[in-house]
Amino acid sequence: MPDSEYRDIRKLDLFAQMADDNFTSLMRGAYVQNFPAQIELITEGEPSDFLHIVISGSVDLFSTWNGRETSMATVRPISTFILAATIKDAPYLMSARTLEKSRIALIPSQDVRAIFDADSNFARAIVTELAQCYRSVIKAQKDLKLRTSLERLANYLLRQQRHAGGGAAFELDFEKRRLASVLGMTPENLSRAFKGLQPYGVSVTGTRITIDSQADLERFARPNPLIDDFST
Repeated sequence: MPDSEYRDIRKLDLFAQMADDNFTSLMRGAYVQNFPAQIELITEGEPSDFLHIVISGSVDLFSTWNGRETSMATVRPISTFILAATIKDAPYLMSARTLEKSRIALIPSQDVRAIFDADSNFARAIVTELAQCYRSVIKAQKDLKLRTSLERLANYLLRQQRHAGGGAAFELDFEKRRLASVLGMTPENLSRAFKGLQPYGVSVTGTRITIDSQADLERFARPNPLIDDFST
């Protein structure tokens, strides 16, 4: 593994406070691999043999049942997935595939669990990250269960706008079919939802969104940090 990537991983909150010797031991069995787009990295139900770290590119976490598929989350650099399965030595609850050419570090799960027992700072960092993941799941459930599809789309667009720098016009992170899956609706319902937001100043051309009336959209969406702020 190149020194630059080694240092980038070390800076992650998960690893930043652990002892140098323990981090060296943890990374001894790790390796980095390049994957082209649309490669399935893990499959739900399989044993969690590795903790994955996205160094570059992006990864879609998704699940399937009875012929249906839904996107659960997008993982971007530099971050880990799926930590809970690694710590519990349990099967993956989601599958993962690359959305673009990606560089992934793989750390053997048994090494993660061994260092968890040996390094208290690492253990606390893991608990903190799992707590953050739990809070994000709760917020996502509140978004899904308390809001209509139109309200979910409106608040998603406001979050994406902030992520893109706050300008009136910005690009969606991914194509509309996947956005529909993320928001828990069909592509047809997403199309109707975009039309439903036109009176609030939203226009869409391909993946480009323009918000002409910020106040009207915010008044309709009523964003709430207890649902929409995934950083806390």
